[in-house]
Amino acid sequence: MKAMLSASIMCADPLNMQKELDFLEMQGIDYFHCDVMDGKFVPNLMLSTNIIRAVKERYRTPLDIHLMVEDPERVLRWLPFGAGDIVSVHYESVTHLDRVLQTIIGKGATPVLALNPATPLWCAEYALDRIGALMLMTVNPGYAAQKMVPYALQKIEDAKEFLTQRGHPEILVEVDGNCSLENIPKMQRAGADILVVGSSSIFSKEHGIEKGYEMTMLACSEK
Repeated sequence: MKAMLSASIMCADPLNMQKELDFLEMQGIDYFHCDVMDGKFVPNLMLSTNIIRAVKERYRTPLDIHLMVEDPERVLRWLPFGAGDIVSVHYESVTHLDRVLQTIIGKGATPVLALNPATPLWCAEYALDRIGALMLMTVNPGYAAQKMVPYALQKIEDAKEFLTQRGHPEILVEVDGNCSLENIPKMQRAGADILVVGSSSIFSKEHGIEKGYEMTMLACSEK
């Protein structure tokens, strides 16, 4: 089955972001992926609350907010999200994980638990009753245009088995990191349900947004 696509807006052309997001919404993109980075949990700063609020107000496309921050409980208070949106927090960044997941649920959104590449799947064990998706980082978080870590595809397969064995086959597996035209078919075959697509596919600077979208959809259709 073809995976859903979450377009990483930090990879959009900053001088043409509205034009590119208008195009993607018109094409029926599944999510707008909004990375929030604090320069502490990851060595980068992205995206401002003003940008996320503007996207939320203008578009009908659901948000996929990815918190790569220390103290996500504090940051959650600043962000606009609700029914239909998904919000991911990192296992590695949270002291009181269950409380954070309940906060997201309380605002009407679906919580997602994100795991860094070397974080084992069993860390999600006691959060499975709360989450709607498990996000697997296939690069070390913080920057776009990185290469996929070697064991990423195996971890996607293992995650699907892990969820099924624990009675939660309905939990989706989201993949974030180097979802390139080459890697998309491999990730889908491994079991990915949502792909975060950015500079190596849909927002390709070489091809532009329209051609990048076309090529991404072709990659998704490969068996």
